[in-house]
Amino acid sequence: MNTTQEAVIEAEQDKEAPATPGSAARLINQIKRSTRKRFSPEDKIRIVLEGFRKEQPVSDLCRREGLHVSLYYGWLKDFMEAGKSRLKGDTLRSANEGEVKRLQAENSRLKALAGEQALELCLLKKSLNASE
Repeated sequence: MNTTQEAVIEAEQDKEAPATPGSAARLINQIKRSTRKRFSPEDKIRIVLEGFRKEQPVSDLCRREGLHVSLYYGWLKDFMEAGKSRLKGDTLRSANEGEVKRLQAENSRLKALAGEQALELCLLKKSLNASE
């Protein structure tokens, strides 16, 4: 291969996909989404409680944890609302899968028992009417 052919091959390999309007913004958003830090509920509670203690300013706490101050205050609001609803007694307990299956089995058993009793009652009434 001569140098001209090598140069053409290198130029073809170096070609990038043509830039489309908004492609850079789309790439940046994609990178932000993939590198975003996600906090578990336990971490959120820990951070909010540390803010309650007032041992250090909220801005320092947020800087240390790597989150924006507005996000902290959003968590604080959610935390306070959840506490208020718990104190008011507005809580609904969600059933777990085992409890649901147990209740469904009990429901089926009771329906079958009610059906058997209705059938026995009907047969008893027919036998009483036939004997009269």
